Amino acid sequence: MFVDTAKVELHAGKGGDGAVSFRHEIYIPKGGPDGGDGGRGGSIIFKADKDTNTLLDFRFNPILRAENGKNGSGQRSAGHSGKDLIVEVPIGTMIYRLANQAENANQAENASQQTSDRILLADLTHDQETAVIAKGGDGGFGNAHFKSSVRQTPRIAEVGEPGEEFIAELELKLLADIGLVGLPNAGKSTFLSVVSNAKPEIADYPFTTITPNLGVATIDSQDLLIADIPGLIEGASEGKGLGHAFLRHVDRTAVLLHLIDVYNDNAGEAYQTIRTELEKYSDLKNRPEIVALTKTEGLDREIIDMQTASI
Repeated sequence: MFVDTAKVELHAGKGGDGAVSFRHEIYIPKGGPDGGDGGRGGSIIFKADKDTNTLLDFRFNPILRAENGKNGSGQRSAGHSGKDLIVEVPIGTMIYRLANQAENANQAENASQQTSDRILLADLTHDQETAVIAKGGDGGFGNAHFKSSVRQTPRIAEVGEPGEEFIAELELKLLADIGLVGLPNAGKSTFLSVVSNAKPEIADYPFTTITPNLGVATIDSQDLLIADIPGLIEGASEGKGLGHAFLRHVDRTAVLLHLIDVYNDNAGEAYQTIRTELEKYSDLKNRPEIVALTKTEGLDREIIDMQTASI
């Protein structure tokens, strides 16, 4: 199942507490403080992975926790640092922190009244690229750290700092060289299946494609990544139809390939419908575009030229 958005609850590890300890050795009755420092809490690190292509796993595992740091101990022994949690996500994943979140349980019931502004933390666009999203807490100092000429036997130690905790929103934007756009049943999936290695579902009715498809076409020893999104309809940029949820996947394409069914009553009107939705959605109106008529086999040249002239 293709899933391109998810919310996850992140809990970085708490730092370990520092220790209060004193040396106890034979013939050394007052050996002085030797409490070690606590270990650092584990951080949550996101890593882009070319073999991962969906955010589905986060629907079943929405809470991510890194390991806490270990407490310090005597003989100046520092606690072990908590293990970092490495989270693999698809290339093109953007990680946001939701702003104005409730900070504790007492505020939780008011959280729905707060704004849902997002702060971009990372945009992972290359394979194996990493970003520390939630930082683990620092370990506390043991009492050995507080010894001085005027304080020979400190009986204090620091508590480890808490790790960062917040809700993150993940959003996947596919990275492709060419983005296929058009009305439903314009022939996008058929085109993708012919020129690439993709095997999308194809049928003679609208909205056959309900999730984005990716295919790789090899031309002159160069690979081109092609993205096919569900067909757009008028009002898609405002939430109508299926394509609106996937417009983000053509945001990063270098070129748009706009396919128009030659059997449309008015090819020019079909073209303008899609152009209007792209302009409303983002700056896609300025993206280089190639327009192609589909299903032209068997039609008279005169009809094809008439449809071409209307665009």
